[in-house]
Amino acid sequence: SSTMNEHAVLTVLGSCSGTEPMPGRHHTSIAMEYGGRTYWFDAGENCAHAGYTGGVDLFGTEAIFISHAHMDHVGGLPHLLWTFQKIARATEEGKRRLTGRNIEIFLPEMRPWKGLMTFIADDAGEYRGPFTLTPRLFDDGVIFDRDGVRVTALHNDHLGAMDPHTSFSFRVDVGAKAFVFSGDVKHVSELAPLLDGVELLLMETGHHAPEEVCAWVKESGKQIGKLVFVHHGRRILYDYAGELEKAQHILGERVLIANDGTRLEL
Repeated sequence: SSTMNEHAVLTVLGSCSGTEPMPGRHHTSIAMEYGGRTYWFDAGENCAHAGYTGGVDLFGTEAIFISHAHMDHVGGLPHLLWTFQKIARATEEGKRRLTGRNIEIFLPEMRPWKGLMTFIADDAGEYRGPFTLTPRLFDDGVIFDRDGVRVTALHNDHLGAMDPHTSFSFRVDVGAKAFVFSGDVKHVSELAPLLDGVELLLMETGHHAPEEVCAWVKESGKQIGKLVFVHHGRRILYDYAGELEKAQHILGERVLIANDGTRLEL
């Protein structure tokens, strides 16, 4: 597990969009470790298991940020919260570091929270871990600013009027560095207000042709260090090498395709 890491380290715990199950890939979740604390961006299936067994510091969890309430982004959240409770009781490090902690869960709507409580609360409706869980409903703007980490939310269209769920993207400033996590967007241009001076753009491909995203990034004039594709759609799932070749033809080494377990440093 990480301790007081000077640089932010991101671990891709799930790199797949909401397809049928794919070998070696799980639904979207990214953990960021910085300054002895851990922050989660979406919580797709298997994120607790992948994080804990992969060395992510679950004991240092500070906050969880959910972009929208689709199953491939929140399906692993009940198990993640349940795992916190288990490791807090079953491990000495958990007892020491999780006892008394408050974990904030940032949600764009409260429906997922009500569902969560039906799974993890006791008969009295309480979640009885040695720590507290605090749901935070958010909207556009800065939603978290503490310990050198600032998270700014910006709503996006995603599926538009077809979908009742509210959807957001996040810009995360960590010290002097920054990255953007797209969530799911209708078009990459929706992210433009967040992108100036970011080291990484973590962009979903579940609804987009990767080469079209690359072309927009190249022509946008935005100061983006690297474009990292996450939350993969069928183009990448069925033709990883071909899509990477087309993307790198446009952006060269500035673009990469993440896999489950990919680690990125800011």
